[in-house]
Amino acid sequence: MGRKYRVGILGATGTVGQRFIQLLEGHPQFEVSALAASDRSRGKTYGEACAWRLPGEMPSAVRGMLVGAPEPPLDCEIVFSSLPGEIARETEEAFARAGYAVISNSSALRMDEDVPLLIPEVNHEHLGMLDTQKGTRSLERGMIVTNPNCSTIMLVLALAPLHARFGVEAVVATTLQALSGAGYPGVASLDATDNVLPYIGGEEEKIETETLKILGRFDAGRVEPAPFRVSAQVHRVNVSDGHMAAVRVKLARPAAPEEVRDAFASYTSLPQELKLHTAPERPIIVRDEPDRPQPRLDRDAGRGMSVTVGRILPDNVLDYRFVALSHNTVRGAAGAAILNAELLAAKGRI
Repeated sequence: MGRKYRVGILGATGTVGQRFIQLLEGHPQFEVSALAASDRSRGKTYGEACAWRLPGEMPSAVRGMLVGAPEPPLDCEIVFSSLPGEIARETEEAFARAGYAVISNSSALRMDEDVPLLIPEVNHEHLGMLDTQKGTRSLERGMIVTNPNCSTIMLVLALAPLHARFGVEAVVATTLQALSGAGYPGVASLDATDNVLPYIGGEEEKIETETLKILGRFDAGRVEPAPFRVSAQVHRVNVSDGHMAAVRVKLARPAAPEEVRDAFASYTSLPQELKLHTAPERPIIVRDEPDRPQPRLDRDAGRGMSVTVGRILPDNVLDYRFVALSHNTVRGAAGAAILNAELLAAKGRI
């Protein structure tokens, strides 16, 4: 694993910030050395500032750590950001200019032409954008790498093996997204109980645009977006964790059902080859039972880092349909960013 890196967490008291802390406990490469959050938390210990909402106890190593401001300098080399989108751009750019490696879960910079929107199993070659980024942003040691929207990660990981083997021409995705995706306190109980909310602001647009950037072709320092169409509809459902998508896909060439299943089940990539700590052994797990995947049963597959795919069937309108599921705050947020950082370290970028 090589050397240990000191890492800081921006937005440390929030839902994703807590998940960062939980996943980084005992990590062989990364040690939490700095925490930052909003004005009301600054100057307090993390134990005083944070209402811990995850199962299990708050890690003792961070309980007495003082919470600072989300601005440089911070006592770390790598910054994991889970800041709200409205403040993330300015803050993350400031950290990059100050020489930090910024690994962001925030949406502000994802679609910038010089910022990698990274899923290591899918588009690790997009790290070449960092060479362009140094020039466009006049950076010396600093950098910015983002991970996608939580639902986009699930969808793209499921599409990647199909796109690589058969080509994809069109995608229609309908998501059922967990309450934890809205943070804490999130959706009011009277809105969520006995209800489905058919709107999540900005979510459909993120899925439709981010998917094409991630699956796009990297050439001459920039990404040419993938040339197919994506249509997304999103819904908030009364589930604690685990986003689900019902997906229909049109392929560029005919494929037998067993070929489609094998494309999912056999898919591995660079993180598995490098045996990165957070990488699941199988990025995609196929379930053949007629009633799987289900959030309660499948969200923790691969320690929360695998996408589970089931209900793989020929479709009467497009070519195939399937259901995908992933853990939205692990694979869809904190775990995704940590895996990005592991890849950067393995490739000698930090």
